[in-house]
Amino acid sequence: MRLGILFSGQGAQKPGMGLDFLSDPLFTSIVSQGSQITGLDLEKIMASKDGELKQTKYVQPALVAMSFGIYQMLKRDLPQLPIFAMAGLSLGEYAALIASKAISADRGLSLLKDRGAYMQADADQVDSTMAAVLNPVHDKVAAVCDRYSQVWVANYNSPQQVVLGGATDQVKAAAGDIKAEQAAKRVVVLKVSGAFHTPLFNGARAKMHDRLAEEQFHKPTVPVISNTVVAPFTAENIASIMERQLAVSTHFGEDVQYMVKLLEIDATLEIGPGKTLLRFAKQVDSNLVRTHIGTLKDYQTYLKENQQWS
Repeated sequence: MRLGILFSGQGAQKPGMGLDFLSDPLFTSIVSQGSQITGLDLEKIMASKDGELKQTKYVQPALVAMSFGIYQMLKRDLPQLPIFAMAGLSLGEYAALIASKAISADRGLSLLKDRGAYMQADADQVDSTMAAVLNPVHDKVAAVCDRYSQVWVANYNSPQQVVLGGATDQVKAAAGDIKAEQAAKRVVVLKVSGAFHTPLFNGARAKMHDRLAEEQFHKPTVPVISNTVVAPFTAENIASIMERQLAVSTHFGEDVQYMVKLLEIDATLEIGPGKTLLRFAKQVDSNLVRTHIGTLKDYQTYLKENQQWS
């Protein structure tokens, strides 16, 4: 087996995520440490009784702390697991960079607190949204986007899904055009706090440029494939790519292709509350073995089935 780890992105979060893992002292210590570093009560955010997970500034550190906590448990319990690559969707890239030791958990979560605040500020300034386009006719969808000044393809998730982002009225109009022209099987307007990965987030991008300059990055211990450039991160390019990442398209489907073709990955494990990335991975290569850990029960099952790597 040659395993690729996939870290869930924003949108996968749900109230109560990760709480069942708090029975594990290692996981609890990572969440507690994250709370200390960020000044946020990550356990409370994960419970989301007051809707905290609807705000990107809270989701970002909480989701990455959860994913990294599960990853650290895996490294403790299955230290021989043959991990040959990592990727994450947008926010999930931070979990991958922390897991691969390109940046420490402390510095990474501190960075995410600021990233979340910058993105929240931009999201609050413009009424923007995103829409998933399923089974698109790609050239027709691109032609529709070209008609609007504030609609872009924000995510190329797989051959069977792209996501548009932009000003809410224009995205809804473009979605109507796509349906009318039968340029896709279906279009679904998403419940998000902003049109991430579009030029509407250039303000956050400029702030991240300065903030990332404060950090020192290291060569990842495992190849982490960037959504932005579809190539492995290096110590030298992390800051520039993670700045650009905020306001340009993601290419997760191509990341999976890279992992399969160039790194010979034959199995994927998604870590985090969602299974969306496994669906995209299947759409890219249906031969991939696909597993997900989002709950403690998932984790215990995975351990039982992979004892040979302990």
